[in-house]
Amino acid sequence: MNTTALIFLIITVTVITVITGYFFIRVMFSGSTTKNAEGQTWTRIGLVLAMAGNAVGFGNFLRFPVQALQNGGGAFIIPYLVCFLLMGIPLLFVEWTIGRYGGKFNNHSTPFMLANLDKRAVWKYIGVFGLFSNIGIAAYYCYMESWTLAYVFHSAVGTFTGLSQAEVANVFTDYIGLRKDTFIPFEAIVFYVLCLALNIYILSRGLEGIEKVAKIGMPLLILFGLFLAIKAITLKAGENGVVFDGSMGLDFLWTPNYASIWSPKVWFAAAGQIFFTLSVGMGSIQCYASYVHANDDIALNSMSAGWMNEFVEVVLGAALIIPISVGYLGIDRVKELAELGGLAIGFKVLPYLINQWAPVIATIAGIMWFSLLFLAGITSSLAMGKPCVSFMEDEFHWSGKKSALWFGILILLLGLPTVFYFNYGVFDQYDYWTGTVSLFVFSLCEIILFSWVFGINNGWNELNRGSDITIPKVYKYVLKYVTPVLLIGVFIGAIFNPAGNDWSAAFQSLVSGNGWPFDHGSIVHMITNAALKEKLALATDAETITYLKKSMWYINGAKILLLMVFIGIGILVYVASRRRKAAGRLS
Repeated sequence: MNTTALIFLIITVTVITVITGYFFIRVMFSGSTTKNAEGQTWTRIGLVLAMAGNAVGFGNFLRFPVQALQNGGGAFIIPYLVCFLLMGIPLLFVEWTIGRYGGKFNNHSTPFMLANLDKRAVWKYIGVFGLFSNIGIAAYYCYMESWTLAYVFHSAVGTFTGLSQAEVANVFTDYIGLRKDTFIPFEAIVFYVLCLALNIYILSRGLEGIEKVAKIGMPLLILFGLFLAIKAITLKAGENGVVFDGSMGLDFLWTPNYASIWSPKVWFAAAGQIFFTLSVGMGSIQCYASYVHANDDIALNSMSAGWMNEFVEVVLGAALIIPISVGYLGIDRVKELAELGGLAIGFKVLPYLINQWAPVIATIAGIMWFSLLFLAGITSSLAMGKPCVSFMEDEFHWSGKKSALWFGILILLLGLPTVFYFNYGVFDQYDYWTGTVSLFVFSLCEIILFSWVFGINNGWNELNRGSDITIPKVYKYVLKYVTPVLLIGVFIGAIFNPAGNDWSAAFQSLVSGNGWPFDHGSIVHMITNAALKEKLALATDAETITYLKKSMWYINGAKILLLMVFIGIGILVYVASRRRKAAGRLS
């Protein structure tokens, strides 16, 4: 490795590992059990592991390394960690505090948690985002989770043994039904239903079931990750007579491009990755935190869970798919693959590369890789389900089993369009509106409510109640001023994102009277389907035109369906509010 990349790697890994270890050790020696007023319990380690499991997901292993690779290599870590310190940690503080405070009033989902901070009705309906995001994301996330379960099976039975890279890629293409000769992806549906059944069963067991999965799953995930990381960075492989040392993958990933630090595109990517990886803006953190006692620590707990996620993402995630791919394919080919995203590398390329190893090691490594992804997925999907289950338990007095069952049925019905119409962009629409836009909107509203409506002094006192660590006072001002401004900036950037992410050129175009050139990934163009309309206008053959017209229909249908889900949740909140008023329980 070159010296600069090595320095970046050593400093970053050492700092994150030491901080993570420090906070986790503090948790281990700061009390064992936390118990809320209703008598439901987390063990403290179980709570931190469950929160970390909520945050650790596919993005840690598939999205982060590709984001870093595309946005300056080692230099991406600078805006990434700045966003973590100025946006990620403050939002963790806010969501843990809102959750514990809401739990004092026996509220375990965001609509009435937000109402605890301010009685105006609008906050109840803003809290709908905290249920909507979980439902919308779970619908496609559980489908992705089922892919990993299926691939554990295929790795175990040797499906990929002896296949070429193109043939391995076709296994995935056939699995999700993208090839023209495949209409219904039967295998995908079977594993999707199996995955949902497993989620329903665990959710029906309440906190006990979730905690058991976290206590088993998170240590296994880290163990598998460490094994694969060691294998990846010590890999020696060759192609066309050229030997690539696996460490060149780290060299490629960690060599900093300092010029990228000044690019707004890189900062937007870093902020987006922080949201994606920490699971903020979803309502799941608040739900988990609502099951602790009013005076139990949340400051140390939130820091422990947040930094554990950073360890998994930066230390383990960056050491897997890129080094292994570079080791076999070389830098130029990996650059091409990176444009297709982490999913393509993780499911279409890595199974082939792993099967170049000795047969026994290849089988073990394949099972570990997809088990790691499955554990990351299920600990996250359980966190998405719990707020919805708790809402029905709190407001309509359903049992845990009934609530979990109906959550699973809803996710199945809402998720099936992503299975049948994956090729038409439905999956991507779910991901964009619930997994990106909704999170930003809700997080921005939360920070304004916490710091400006509830009041920063009230919020700061609540955050620090029972704290096992002293939070630097500077964070009081970060919470009130810095984080809201950054969130507003990021959200405005997402709305008006210019073509090619070139803000300078966009302003010049506007000043010269040529208007603002929107990027197809901007919210404005996503609402209007501008990219699809442009492709349709340029299409000449009948088959492509038919496909694009169908895509337009299904994409608009997905938007309408998601809007109906949001409205439906709003109606349930209204009904619940009326029931509370009739019972004399307003918060």
